[in-house]
Amino acid sequence: MNNIRSASQPMRDNSISRRQFMGQAAGTAVALSYLNSPPAVHAKQKTTLRVLGTDVTLQEDIRRQAEQDLGIHITFEPRGSAGVLQKASTRPESFDVYEQWSNSINVLWYANAIQPIDKSRIRRWEEINPLTKTGRLAPDMKIGAGDAPHKILHVQSDGCLGPQTSDQLSFLPYVHNVDSFGYNTSIIPQGIPYETESWGWLLDDAYRGRVGLVNEPAIGIFDAALAAQARGLVEFEDIGNLTRSEVDSLFSVLVEYKRRKHFNGIWNSVPQSVQFMKTGRVVIESMFSPAVSTLNGMGIPVTYAAPKEGYRGWHGVLCLSSKTTGHTRDAAYEYMNWWLDGWAGAYMARQGYYISIPERAREYLTSQEWDYWYEGKQAVSDLPGANGNTAVKAGNYRTGGSYFERLGNVAVWNTVMDSYEYSLVRWYELLTA
Repeated sequence: MNNIRSASQPMRDNSISRRQFMGQAAGTAVALSYLNSPPAVHAKQKTTLRVLGTDVTLQEDIRRQAEQDLGIHITFEPRGSAGVLQKASTRPESFDVYEQWSNSINVLWYANAIQPIDKSRIRRWEEINPLTKTGRLAPDMKIGAGDAPHKILHVQSDGCLGPQTSDQLSFLPYVHNVDSFGYNTSIIPQGIPYETESWGWLLDDAYRGRVGLVNEPAIGIFDAALAAQARGLVEFEDIGNLTRSEVDSLFSVLVEYKRRKHFNGIWNSVPQSVQFMKTGRVVIESMFSPAVSTLNGMGIPVTYAAPKEGYRGWHGVLCLSSKTTGHTRDAAYEYMNWWLDGWAGAYMARQGYYISIPERAREYLTSQEWDYWYEGKQAVSDLPGANGNTAVKAGNYRTGGSYFERLGNVAVWNTVMDSYEYSLVRWYELLTA
């Protein structure tokens, strides 16, 4: 195994203002709380691998399958996204592998909570598709605003993160998707993807008292910004990096809507968002793909919108704790590599998520599943979700179309903005307004 000096404590120039800012941002998040292939003989010793992340991917089926395939003991600690970031950024000794979304990378990196990943130990690196490496699946695709994942993927020579290719990575790219909002078509008339469906619907007075938002500052702020801009209530020079004054303008709008009781729920987890819609508490809300599949499996007609303004894109990340060493680090590399072998990618596809090596996942999907989830074709039969229950009815199409079409319509990526610290304060004010 190569002994790279920066593998556990990379050299970092703390005089750079953005890094100082990111360290402060991590502190504010806490205050708000809200090898070459690795040696298999090492990885298969009685090592316990502790994985910290969200309930989106830390599911029992995945843990059991990984244990079976790798022969190591794995524990999952799923939390809400804010709680995951808070713990990871302040207690790197409490986990070995971190998984969440790419917008958490800058906070973790400049808090010295994660270490560089040795690219040579990622067995299928050359198979990973161009999305993470270049920001788009094809050269003619637009790159959304904000921190497209390729911008923060590589460790640069000065210790910063950037797009210039290097031998060290800040994260291993794996699951990803585009998010929007879901709406109950028994109440709200079915819209036309990319034509009439609009983020502005979230702030439509017609749905006052029946609207839900996601309670995650670094995510919910973009849903709200896209909605406010779509209705002409606020204008942003760069929606991926709002200024303080733009944040103030946005939250003036949101607080006023909150006081008028426009929002009837700000959810903290996918199951909670399902419950909001299932009970009729909301008829339209920010949503993640598994929630829509779950509701459709219950017979509740929820459409996952393809907004004409574009999606909010996100990319999942697998990271190494800065405190992970030795045999545990070997096991961590095995676990990260396992995610790209196919089984896990197919499992996540049944929740509506994509994986960085689609062709490996395809080997574990039926042709009907592949055609629906990746090609955007009509389902010729009922299709199961990850839990085995029906998630897609025969005759349905995936809203937004194919993998290429959906990822080609990203308006903004989940991002930690320069105004992130300030936006956290304003988000808390919204919650308590």
